[in-house]
Amino acid sequence: MVQKLAQPMEKFQRKMASLVEAKAIKPQDRLWKLALLYGEDWAFWKNELQEFGFSMQDPIEAVLQVEVWEEAE
Repeated sequence: MVQKLAQPMEKFQRKMASLVEAKAIKPQDRLWKLALLYGEDWAFWKNELQEFGFSMQDPIEAVLQVEVWEEAE
């Protein structure tokens, strides 16, 4: 049996959706606002987002709209 491992960005995206649902953040908030919630882990996630072409001024909803996360090889 082959099990597909979830890409880290998929997990991060689900966590962001959860935070929006809980009204901890708004879809229109800028990505930099996540730094307040992620503390020491933020440097990692900021780098991941930038590698996928996001800027910290982009709205959170832009990340939530991604359907497939594919890393360039």
